[in-house]
Parts: sequence; structure tokens; C-alpha cells
Amino acid sequence: MLGWFPGHMNKARRQISEALPEIDVVIEVLDARLPYSSANPMLAGLIRHKPSLKLLSRADLADPARTQEWIEHFDAQPDVRAMAVVTTDTRALKPLYKLCHELAGHIREDRDVRVMVMGIPNVGKSTLINTLAGKKIAKTGNEPAVTKRQQKIRIGQRIALTDTPGVLWPRIEDQNSAYRLAASGAIRDTALEYVDVASVAALALAERYPEALRSRYKLETFGDTGESIVREIATRRGGLRAGGEVDMHRGAEVLLMDLRGGKLGPITLETPADIPDEAGLEAMRAERERFNKGETFLDDDTPAEQ
Repeated sequence: MLGWFPGHMNKARRQISEALPEIDVVIEVLDARLPYSSANPMLAGLIRHKPSLKLLSRADLADPARTQEWIEHFDAQPDVRAMAVVTTDTRALKPLYKLCHELAGHIREDRDVRVMVMGIPNVGKSTLINTLAGKKIAKTGNEPAVTKRQQKIRIGQRIALTDTPGVLWPRIEDQNSAYRLAASGAIRDTALEYVDVASVAALALAERYPEALRSRYKLETFGDTGESIVREIATRRGGLRAGGEVDMHRGAEVLLMDLRGGKLGPITLETPADIPDEAGLEAMRAERERFNKGETFLDDDTPAEQ
């Protein structure tokens, strides 16, 4: 089981828990390409019964049909609304103000709606804050955990935001989610074997978006494994060395950078049907216990993007 819980994230969890009683609405920023895997179950426990707005960020990189499925899935839940956004698009964010007021219900006219913005690292949370504020307030970056403390920002229309550090949870029980998060860049590239991450992503793409793979890498056929797909990509993209040796890391790098940059077209790595049921989650917990002694915990407090 993958573990990742730097000290600043543990502190952030305590700060979020202390601030929540004064919050009217929670905005959780999710990656539209993996809305289930990028939703922090620890935050769900902290939020409890607070009304929430699920923002599916990077909607321009996600499959529109799958995004609509996720919006319908979230909208069917009590006190939850969802919208797909590109966090740099001011116009696309305009409905957010009205949704926050609707979710908050009756608020005295002499005070703002208090909104807390949450999300795991590298989902575009800080970019969202900067766009809503109309200026650079929150620091952004390309890797997990740039925001290290809470900030309070008034964005107009009687809404006051509390920004929080990106928080991952102590153990990722669903290893499918772990690999999807790693493929998206939400988990540092050192957390899992790079070639393994690319191989799992390649197999998922072959099953869900085979034409995207064929078109991007001029592949005529796929092998039986994700590793064989990465090997073929490597041979076609500068990873074939003298003597016929294949540089698998090169193939993995090409695939993951293309996936993260949207070069494969609009891709969504999971649908609501991929959410494990309770029996599946219990099996994951049991597996975690069996492998508990070999568990890896990362103690890397290096900055990463919000």
C-alpha cells in the first residue's frame, strides 16, 4: 500500500478541522480526468454534512461525455452540486458565485458566505484562487504541495474564501487510484516505479481510448500488457539504443508527459462505475493489513502544485 503524509499535510488536516465549524460551503477541486481518485476520503470525513461544490478542474483535458456522467453523479447527492471548469477561465467560473450562495442557504446580509477551498495537490486549486481573486495570491507550481498554510481571500459577490494546503491521505488503499494519481502527476514521480505507472496507464488507455494511442504513436497493434505498449512507444520515440536495447524509462516518460499535457486528446481515466462498492473497499483494507509490514511511507516535504 502506498503511504504519503508529509508533516505539513498532517498540520493542514488539523487546521482544516479547526476552521470548518465557521464555514458555510466547501469547494472541493477534483481532477476531471479522475474525479473519484482525486477526491480525498479523509476530507470527506472532515466535511461531514457541509454543503459542497465539486469543481471538476482541467475539464479541457477530460472526455466531455464522461465529465457529464460525473456531474450527474455528484448532483444526485444531497447538498452537493458539481460543475466542470478550466481554472484559468474567468467566464466559466461565473456560475460558482451563485452556486455557493444557493448551497449556503440563508446568510445574513451583513456578512459574506464563508467558503473553504480544498483539494489534493496538483489539481489546480491555487490557480482557481488566483483567477477568482483577479490577481496572484496563491502560489502555483508543477508538482505536489506548494500551498503550506491557510489563506483568507475576499473575491466579491459577498464570498470569502479560505484556501488550504493540498492534502493527500495517509494510505491510498485503492491501488488503481494510486496509479491513476501518479499518472496524472498528483503523486510525485518517485512515489511509484515510473515504468510501472506508465504501463498501468498504457493498458487503461488501450482499453478505453485505443484510437488515441494508435494515432499519437502510430501503433498498429497492442501487446498483451501495458509494458509491451510502453516498449513500443519507446522504440518509436528515441528509446531504442545500440544493440537493440529499449530504454523503457524513455517510453514511460513520453507517455506520461503526453497524457498530462493533453497530447492524447480528451481522456478520462475513470467513470462512476469504477467506484468500488463497500465490499471492494473492505477487501482493499484487508489487503492493506496483510501488507502492512512492507508499507512504504514517504517523508518528502518538497513543494508540489495546487
